[in-house]
Amino acid sequence: MTDRAPGLLEQQLCFALYSASRAMTTCYRPLLDEVGLTYPQYIVLLALFDRGPLSVKDLGETLRLDSGTLSPLLKRMEAGGVVRRERSQEDERSVVVSLTDQGEALRSGVQRMPAAIVEATGSTVEQIVDLQAQVTAFLTRLEAARDQPSARSRAS
Repeated sequence: MTDRAPGLLEQQLCFALYSASRAMTTCYRPLLDEVGLTYPQYIVLLALFDRGPLSVKDLGETLRLDSGTLSPLLKRMEAGGVVRRERSQEDERSVVVSLTDQGEALRSGVQRMPAAIVEATGSTVEQIVDLQAQVTAFLTRLEAARDQPSARSRAS
């Protein structure tokens, strides 16, 4: 171990967020293995538990996943009997994703996971809630910045 100051990499917020995301997913892995899910499948279930059946488009927007990522994920979940995909009766161009009985049966196991993460990290619920709010607010600002024309293009 050295006594030198943190390097450029360690000073980057993007690297801290990336590393924290990977560590969080790793922390979830044993919990998810118990119920036979991957992390992306877990967040699909959370969205469906919370919001009920959703169109593929709405699910993608909710999870911030593009169709190239979401479609194969939903196909695997459907093949595993966890979700069902059906054409909307109101708009045949739209596909609606809903839980099967097997998917619904995962609810109790999935809902226990956040408490296990709080315990594993030694955090309080309040600390986790505060951090989640800060990260969500930061994400909102990042998305707004992404959607704004760059200063360079305004100067042209």
